Amino acid sequence: MISIVFEALASFISIYLVLLIIRVLLSWFPNVDWTNPAFAALSQITDPYLNLFRSIIPPLGGIDFSAILAFILLQVVQSALNSAVATLASSSYAYSAF
Repeated sequence: MISIVFEALASFISIYLVLLIIRVLLSWFPNVDWTNPAFAALSQITDPYLNLFRSIIPPLGGIDFSAILAFILLQVVQSALNSAVATLASSSYAYSAF
């Protein structure tokens, strides 16, 4: 049961990482209309998480390095979840054999 929750969280993080990549890539284009409903929704979903890191690492020379830290943290969490799922799956398999 708990492995299903971990798998769902890992899948959510994968989707969120894709959204973050799209958001960061779109930020390179200055003429993107952020009032467009699709872009505004993307911004509302990703900016709260990115703002956590922007308060730690301010933009240097116009380049926002906080997104790199945000990606690294999400990937570490995703890796830990996947590792936990693998451990739980192997331990439940070992117990089911008896």
